[in-house]
Amino acid sequence: MDEETRCIHYRTPLDIIAIKFKCCGRYYPCHLCHQETESHAAQQWPVHEQDTKAILCGVCKTELAISAYRATEICPNCSAAFNPACALHSNLYFESAVF
Repeated sequence: MDEETRCIHYRTPLDIIAIKFKCCGRYYPCHLCHQETESHAAQQWPVHEQDTKAILCGVCKTELAISAYRATEICPNCSAAFNPACALHSNLYFESAVF
């Protein structure tokens, strides 16, 4: 992982977030990093926990609530752009995820 949370799987200039996984409470840049590191299956964040701070902006290190992250494509603190293609994998992290 680099200083802005990019990993070997996702490393474009927009891949700057890390997600705290519900199952272990640890931040990972992506589902593949979690799978390669942990010995347990990943769990989705339930809909009723969408206000949990579980997203880390790799640029400014601000923690965002899941709902705040899902409502924007930029960090509300530093205006760094997030990768809109992350929505394609949202079902791996968030229950009933709809962007």
